[in-house]
Amino acid sequence: MGPVAEEVRAEMVANVWKVVVNQGDAVQDGDTLVILESMKMEIPVLAETAGTVAELRVHEGDVVQEGDVIAVIA
Repeated sequence: MGPVAEEVRAEMVANVWKVVVNQGDAVQDGDTLVILESMKMEIPVLAETAGTVAELRVHEGDVVQEGDVIAVIA
């Protein structure tokens, strides 16, 4: 059985300010995936496991809601 995919979710309502990774990129635990902006603050969204970005579900300028999936790491 292969590794379980990890869904990286938004922790708050925010704008997607910058997308740092691309689908297919290898990431390590702690790498920044995207940077959100909320109330003039930049909030990095970090990978919590090493793997490959299997899906990237946001684009710069998108608005995410709390709980929305930002990326899937497999």
